[in-house]
Amino acid sequence: MLWIGNEICALGPYRADLVETYWRWEQDPALLVGYGRQGPESLEARTEGMVHQLRGDNIRFTVYDLTSGSPVPSGVTTLLPDHAVRTAEYVIMLAPEARGHGLGTRATRLTLDYAFHITNLRMVWLKVLAPNTAGVRAYQKAGFRTAGTLREAGYWLGQVCDEIIMDALAKDWGGPSVVVPLLPE
Repeated sequence: MLWIGNEICALGPYRADLVETYWRWEQDPALLVGYGRQGPESLEARTEGMVHQLRGDNIRFTVYDLTSGSPVPSGVTTLLPDHAVRTAEYVIMLAPEARGHGLGTRATRLTLDYAFHITNLRMVWLKVLAPNTAGVRAYQKAGFRTAGTLREAGYWLGQVCDEIIMDALAKDWGGPSVVVPLLPE
């Protein structure tokens, strides 16, 4: 089941039957560096964590690559909402083989579209390590703007680095929206 999408990718449900696939992606050293996590996680711990994630208040999507003709799970996007102020933190994880093809930018745009038009959030924000220039560019293309810097808040390849705070506001969202055309007039 795909909820919203475009010609390149779609968002669908976060699925318990994909826990081993999600876990494999999360063990990629490039992802560990980007998240600032220093160690791998066991499949058993990940499976246990999945149970809590499926019951939680966070909004999670499986990202599907549609370029091969049939949907291929290729990543996860997550919104960690603060409902009291209608904002959410954004997190994305892409499979190693899905990176560098524009899928992350498109999945981020779809997630923002969902956040602003279905969840009615007013702002979505994220943190990205400053040396992750590809990530920063992808977030900018998706509609995020730099809001500030947390100096020396992270590590990149064993070196202290800054974290960049970026945000996207519903009032600035220029689309294109795949949600709005689906709504009745």
